[in-house]
Amino acid sequence: MCRSIKTLRPPALPEEATEDEIRAAALQYVRKVSGFRAPAAHNREVFDRAVDAIAEATAELLDGLEVRGTGASAAREAG
Repeated sequence: MCRSIKTLRPPALPEEATEDEIRAAALQYVRKVSGFRAPAAHNREVFDRAVDAIAEATAELLDGLEVRGTGASAAREAG
């Protein structure tokens, strides 16, 4: 879909994705789906809400994934 969105889970990333990386991916997704690089003033609120919702869903997804063979879930449980 959007090639500039990078994979945010191990082994693609050596450590957990940061909030900034998750938000950047959410922003790229909303830009792609909406067709707007930057929304007009009258669309800013809904655009920003979508980015927030997608970032939250992405963080939840990444937190819940079990990536076998990487030790990521074991490290998460220990921390």
